[in-house]
Amino acid sequence: MLKRITDLPFFVLLMGISSLAMIAPAAFALSHGHHAIARPFFYSMILFMLLTTLIGFATHGQQPRRVARSHLITLVGAYLILPILLAVPFHEAHGRTTFFDAWFEMVSDFTTTGSTLYDSPWRMNAALHLWRAIVGWMGGLFIWITAVAILAPMNLGGFEVRNAGAPQGTVQSFVQITRVANTSERLTRYTLQLAPLYIGLTFALWVGLSAVGERPFVALIHAMSTMSTSGISATGGLYWANGGVLGEILIFAFMFFAVSRLTFSSDILAQERGRLRKDPEIQMALLLITIVPTLLYLRHYVGVLEEHRIDGLLTGLKALWGSVFTVMSFLTTTGFESRYWSMVADWSELSTPGLVLLGLSITGGGIATTAGGVKLLRVYALFRHSERELERLIHPSSVGGSGQEARRIRRQGAQIAWVFFMLFALSIVGVLTALSLTGVQFENAIVLTVAALSTTGPLVEIAAEAPISISGVTNEAKMVLALAMVLGRLEALAIIALFNPDFWRK
Repeated sequence: MLKRITDLPFFVLLMGISSLAMIAPAAFALSHGHHAIARPFFYSMILFMLLTTLIGFATHGQQPRRVARSHLITLVGAYLILPILLAVPFHEAHGRTTFFDAWFEMVSDFTTTGSTLYDSPWRMNAALHLWRAIVGWMGGLFIWITAVAILAPMNLGGFEVRNAGAPQGTVQSFVQITRVANTSERLTRYTLQLAPLYIGLTFALWVGLSAVGERPFVALIHAMSTMSTSGISATGGLYWANGGVLGEILIFAFMFFAVSRLTFSSDILAQERGRLRKDPEIQMALLLITIVPTLLYLRHYVGVLEEHRIDGLLTGLKALWGSVFTVMSFLTTTGFESRYWSMVADWSELSTPGLVLLGLSITGGGIATTAGGVKLLRVYALFRHSERELERLIHPSSVGGSGQEARRIRRQGAQIAWVFFMLFALSIVGVLTALSLTGVQFENAIVLTVAALSTTGPLVEIAAEAPISISGVTNEAKMVLALAMVLGRLEALAIIALFNPDFWRK
């Protein structure tokens, strides 16, 4: 039975899983007596399960000629078409929104961006908040699995930096997997490996947040949002949560799963196992969450000394924690703001530049994680290449060390990382131009563009001088943002790969 199900087309499986997920908000709304909310989710589940079954019977046993092309198209379709299915119960249950806005909301959630059109969370039913969090949580699990099962064999999603110019023998185990097992077998294998871990980590964080005083429903939303790095909240952020500093410490610890794939699974390459301490992504993350908060803290500390407010230095410890947590949050593109982040400005009466958060979001987290952005491994490759070039300026005849892999990352890896960085920069220019043409102000367009391409939706509320209301922009601008979210989630290299002539040659 399991074999017959896994042999179905990937998109059909996604439709079935999405349909079954509608049971959760339906049951939650029914348990609270909100029958008008429960019915749309229950009826939609029945309708789409029936549709999925019919499509499954019609497509069972059909194998695509070009598997790589088929699954890349499936990934694009999953982020553009699947939100239509997810938006149907949300639109019907909400009752006061257009279907286009509901589709935009689902695209934002499924890409783990977390941007919302609804500025007042307390005016939305709790079941709808739960559905948004579930969609974002499923989007995080989806990218966890597909990054390893689909993108990695194609050297996309950041794996191209590590594998660029690698000798055949170094990836022998990986090649054997991709040759012997077809894509459906790889998807099944990594789903069975990663899904229980993803669910278990979410449950552990939920229990932990509940234990420190958070309401169970809010704790569940924040746990799912942390693991998926969507930043979705039913309370408008951590400031209104009851977990306090202990809750933030728990969330901070679980954010490390978005820093490096080695925190939750062994690397694809056999020789990379057990190198958590030496992982370049973790090293870069620790460097950033040490340097950036320190510089911000010193900036505000100098402001305090200039005002001769020595009595306010005790507040500096909370302000420092607020900086560390928020920097980590936006580095992993989660977007949670510490309740003590505003204390930094209150402590020294100096504002914190939002450009810092924009830069952290562009940097992003680890490859094959739920984080977005350029990714830490690409930044590491460029950093090491720059370091080596500076050494050669001082000692032109020197020989770079650290082993064959380090030299490969500094050369071929840095080259392809630079290509991706340029594509990312061109994407920013393109989306920024498109938003400006739709009437969005230039300053707001910059923040919206980075938020969409880096999948860090909460940037619109904290990075700009004043919070940006996405509901106030035109439908054309919303369409541009939705496409930018998909582009940021899939990355430009995956989209460009679809235009490879080899993909379409019989």
